[in-house]
Amino acid sequence: MTRSRIIIFTCLAMLAFASNSLLCRLALKHTAIDAASFTAIRLVSGAATLFILARLRNNNALGRGNWWSALSLFIYAAGFSFAYVNLPAATGALLLFGSVQATMIGHGLYVGERFSRLQIIGLALACCGLISLLLPGLSAPPLRGSLLMLSAGLAWGIYSLRGKKSGDPIQVNAGNFLRAVPIAIVLSLLTLSTASFDMAGIGFAIVSGAIASGIGYAVWYAALPALKATHAAIVQLSVPIIAAGGGVIFLSEPMTMRLVLASVAVLGGIALIITAKTSATKGAH
Repeated sequence: MTRSRIIIFTCLAMLAFASNSLLCRLALKHTAIDAASFTAIRLVSGAATLFILARLRNNNALGRGNWWSALSLFIYAAGFSFAYVNLPAATGALLLFGSVQATMIGHGLYVGERFSRLQIIGLALACCGLISLLLPGLSAPPLRGSLLMLSAGLAWGIYSLRGKKSGDPIQVNAGNFLRAVPIAIVLSLLTLSTASFDMAGIGFAIVSGAIASGIGYAVWYAALPALKATHAAIVQLSVPIIAAGGGVIFLSEPMTMRLVLASVAVLGGIALIITAKTSATKGAH
């Protein structure tokens, strides 16, 4: 893959990831669709798209993935949707991203990775940023939505860790999405009494599942082999920033000073952890 194609694919993937936050918030705020229905339609659309992509590559999507990963995927998707019932797009993206990275970093520490002094400072800075965002106050996000999004990030972090060595990403994701669909349908049946939707909400859910999730993941995993692990981690710092900008432009959401400071602390802290790790690795050689 050429360098220009890598850059284009990477940019498209980050836009797709940020678009999931915007599409979900837009659907739940401005249309009649409920969170459970959005989750189910998103997963069905993503499963269909990934299944088609896997079949085009002559792969059997059903033969990959597993039920534990599918459950993690479902918890992420459901927590994500229910959190965005009352969370602004920017705040949700920051909480999600911070939780995902915290899960990945925590796993690294659990399996024996050791942090340098700079990395410890970065971890403390990121934690302080998340805590400051959640502290009570006039501009604090709703606690229930925040906890749901943090849970979604934890589930996505687990899903990512489980998928690291699972084989072909398109095939594995297709299998996991297909397995997550019946779980999402059960949720929809359990919440049938409060279900509501319209064509606009269904459309946003389909775009989120088929394009922002299905095609977005395919494009990202196509670019990923050409990126260094550190570069792949750093470039994802752009997702909350893109979501914040989109929230202001398309959803007329306010950009509070609390959110700005929390974003600087969280993203700066994570960047410090990643870059300090790279420096330490280079120094070891």
